[in-house]
Amino acid sequence: MGATLRALRALVLLLGFYLLSLVLLAALVGLDVLVFSWGHGPLTLKVGIVTVLLGIPVVRGMLMLRTPKGEDPHGIAVTDADEPRLWAVVRELATAAGTRAPHRILLTGEVNASVSENPRLLGLFPGRRRLTLGVPLLIGLTEAQLRSVLAHEFGHFTGGDTRLSALVVRGRVQIGRVVGRFHAAADEKVAADRARQERKSAKRIAKGGKAKPVDTTGVGVTYRTMARIYTAYGKLYLRASQSTARGQEYAADLAAARIAGRDATASALREIPVLSVSHDFYVDSYATLGLQARLLPPRGEFFGGFGRLLTARDAEFADLRSELPEETAGPYDSHPPIADRVRRIEALPADGRTDEAGGTALALLSDPARTLAALEDSVLLDELLAYPRAAGWQELLDASMAANLSSARTPLHTAVAEYTGKPATLSTLLDVIDDGRLWRLAERLPLTEEAAAAKGRAFREFVRPGLHRSLRTMVLAEFSSRSLLHWEFSWARPATVRLPGWGSETEDDGPETALEAAVEAAVADHPDTERLRALLPPAAIQNA
Repeated sequence: MGATLRALRALVLLLGFYLLSLVLLAALVGLDVLVFSWGHGPLTLKVGIVTVLLGIPVVRGMLMLRTPKGEDPHGIAVTDADEPRLWAVVRELATAAGTRAPHRILLTGEVNASVSENPRLLGLFPGRRRLTLGVPLLIGLTEAQLRSVLAHEFGHFTGGDTRLSALVVRGRVQIGRVVGRFHAAADEKVAADRARQERKSAKRIAKGGKAKPVDTTGVGVTYRTMARIYTAYGKLYLRASQSTARGQEYAADLAAARIAGRDATASALREIPVLSVSHDFYVDSYATLGLQARLLPPRGEFFGGFGRLLTARDAEFADLRSELPEETAGPYDSHPPIADRVRRIEALPADGRTDEAGGTALALLSDPARTLAALEDSVLLDELLAYPRAAGWQELLDASMAANLSSARTPLHTAVAEYTGKPATLSTLLDVIDDGRLWRLAERLPLTEEAAAAKGRAFREFVRPGLHRSLRTMVLAEFSSRSLLHWEFSWARPATVRLPGWGSETEDDGPETALEAAVEAAVADHPDTERLRALLPPAAIQNA
């Protein structure tokens, strides 16, 4: 479907919203006329008030004359003087796509790239353009892959997609606002009716009567019925506009393959889902590791560390690249499934462009370290930026684990305090175990119905895994409080606890193995704390 036909369909969908609104307003006016023709009285007044209240959200939705402008995402705007190489590539690709280059480039912290335009008169005249480019893409993609991503985005400019979006966005927002106002009015009516019933119940109780249960069934049904009418049209609107959006994505993919090459386009499409998943993991497990300790990674490493993770786990991520995600497209998804897009591109004839621009796209930046540091200042909250910086990732890990363990409160902590009436320390727990009261203590843990009903060995099997985890945490907390723990930082695997001075460091008989064996012995059918006490520092035993 050409740009003209797509523009016509977007306009028809938008006009459909106004037509629906006019029909509903006419129906409300007709209802007023019909009731008024029957005579005057309380019913006429009540119907008139209701129709006016129903008509207000409709009219307000119709009078939204301007397409709402989205806020700029948090990021840093870079000029030609700041990043000449990046701007040169952007202009080169825009020329190859047959379109104008963007007026502005905004670097963000998201795994995403997008283009936007502020057209005039609902997209009839072009406007200023912006390219939003996520720095994680620069870190994780090769230059050839990034060229493909940018060529795809400029394909949207070529097809007029960014200008047509003004029509589509306006219709969606108008429908959403009307639906929201009707639901808000219904909620207010329910709240008012509930308050009225509660006041009546309070009066009955004050007079010695019995309160009636609050029942708001049917309250606000008129408003919700109007909302359902607009919701039904909204679903039609979304289905029609999203099917167009999928066609735009396919067309932009073809433009990317033509400009940047088939293989670079296919590999970029495979890589982006991997980057998205791995970046989420990186932020959760590394970048925000020290928040509980009120500590940030070294300057520039909040985003910069992502590249280290990708390098260390390249073999692990290679499996994700080879297996295309097989998600099912929903009726309102604007993008087709990645697997479908990759297959379409890989089915194109080979173009011989397999070895172009294989270096990292981050090299397009004049000073990557400076940019990564500036991005932190722009994206992170002021509260976070006030935190001190760790000297390195190892220090960040140690501080984070110490903070986590010092504040650890497991279900076992609660059970020990309730059962003994003493502070929930490790030494108190070991005394309970030595007295043969572990399983009576375990009865105070949060239990499933099945576990609570079990007896004897069956009960012990139900609660043992939770006991093991909680006891291990208490032991590690004890060592951490005495600065006897060391955590081994790694980009390639989860952090590993090291307990120095416990004999051999081999995998089979190292301190971690000794700790696991000691904890298992303490929660066995016949608990034995001897191994665990042998591992504890003398001061911990003396405090028992």
